[in-house]
Amino acid sequence: MQAPLRPLLEARDLACQRGERLLFRRLSFRLEAGTACHVTGANGAGKTTLLRALAGLTTPFAGEVLREGTLGLLDDRTGLDPELPLERALAFWFALDAAANTATLMERLRLSALAEVPVRYLSTGQKKRVALARLLSQEAAIWLLDEPLSGLDIASQGLVSALVTEHCSAGGIALIASHQPLDVPDMTSFAIEDYQLALPEGDGIEGWGEQSA
Repeated sequence: MQAPLRPLLEARDLACQRGERLLFRRLSFRLEAGTACHVTGANGAGKTTLLRALAGLTTPFAGEVLREGTLGLLDDRTGLDPELPLERALAFWFALDAAANTATLMERLRLSALAEVPVRYLSTGQKKRVALARLLSQEAAIWLLDEPLSGLDIASQGLVSALVTEHCSAGGIALIASHQPLDVPDMTSFAIEDYQLALPEGDGIEGWGEQSA
């Protein structure tokens, strides 16, 4: 991984909404080089919305995001042509990223044997390993991982923990939203529900604005 010297990911008094519902508010954290953080929370609590806001894919209702360094997002979308064999589908992105050592990458993620399999036939776990291959090929300094262990067997779950550990040891940052625990040394954590406790009755945005004015 070729990370910049000092990547940074910081949220300041962040609030996010889905539709007319305020999911969380006053969420602040700061992640510097070499750190990992685990975000927990029930389905629908706002974990995915948080990651998309941090990635710049959605606009927060309030607060700001500070980011220094390249960013890679892993979620349930691979971005691959479902009709192409896996090797050809990945080759497009590997070329775009100017990725090196792709054969080693495919071998480590146990994808080499699937090279000729059309993407549409891959299992959930196989697609997750493909998404990891895409993430690694980007050599991004900041990783945002949305349920990275979902659909993976025990060996692959251990591999994800090892990859995150290696990434942070090399000076990267990882923010992981997951129901499942990861074995990453010195990883911090917070529950997104902790930032819902002060929401007004009905979780209404209008009510929150009046209360906080």
